[in-house]
Amino acid sequence: MTYVPRRSVLYMPGANERALEKAKTLPADALILDLEDSVAPDAKADGRKRVCEAVGAGGYGRRELTIRVNGLDTQWHVDDLRAAAEAGPAGVVVPKVNSAADVHAIERALEAAGAPDHTAIWAMVETPIAMLRAHEIAAASERLTVLVMGTNDLAKELHAEHVPGRAPLLTGLSLALLGARAAGKVILDGVYNDVKDLDGFAAECRQGREFGFDGKTLIHPGQIGPCNEVFAPSDTEVEHARRVIAAFEAAAAEGRGVVTVDGRMIENLHVDNARRVLDVAAAIGAFDNGE
Repeated sequence: MTYVPRRSVLYMPGANERALEKAKTLPADALILDLEDSVAPDAKADGRKRVCEAVGAGGYGRRELTIRVNGLDTQWHVDDLRAAAEAGPAGVVVPKVNSAADVHAIERALEAAGAPDHTAIWAMVETPIAMLRAHEIAAASERLTVLVMGTNDLAKELHAEHVPGRAPLLTGLSLALLGARAAGKVILDGVYNDVKDLDGFAAECRQGREFGFDGKTLIHPGQIGPCNEVFAPSDTEVEHARRVIAAFEAAAAEGRGVVTVDGRMIENLHVDNARRVLDVAAAIGAFDNGE
């Protein structure tokens, strides 16, 4: 897959014009213009119109723009999908996707409404059944490119507590990651609720990166900087990756079968990982520099 930076993916309230304008200045890789949780029932229609106009007007630079619609079982879902399809964002984020059949229904609705080919489906997986069907969901359509963890709803469904280290959610996180990777799709970690606890947030970002998530969804602009830092290769990692590749290529040129770097044996898989680190670092550098 061609790497697209999605380190930081910020939810923005769709009915708030000031927030939509402010989002144009924030260093997030991607934005989710929200029509669901952040919009009151009596403001849904206005929020829908405002968000679609914002997408059409542009001005967000290289930030990937997506729209989160209301769920399949709500009275607003059909109108949201139709309007989002016409606006043509980079992606449509759909809550509580529980099966391949859900994905197929979303895909049919988008295509019927004339959604452009570049508008992808971002499926939120946030229930126990979605964890168990993660691969089925991820593999259901080529238009589906991203899974988004809904950790708050998952904790609610599990009757689990929010605790440091997220032990009650680790099985679900792992199942979703396995499903996404088996289908070759991107997967984003869920939100961190305490916007004042930056140490706890940074720790959860590190945990998410160690697990293998591509980035994290955010609820406050103050979380963007730490998230971008954690989900990007560090200078040390980039330098190590270069040394791994150089040592491996030198050994191959000399006909040597054993290669070590810093006392550790290097194999093809380590070289593949090193090349991915350099590709990711280059893509992030180009993105951050507006190239």
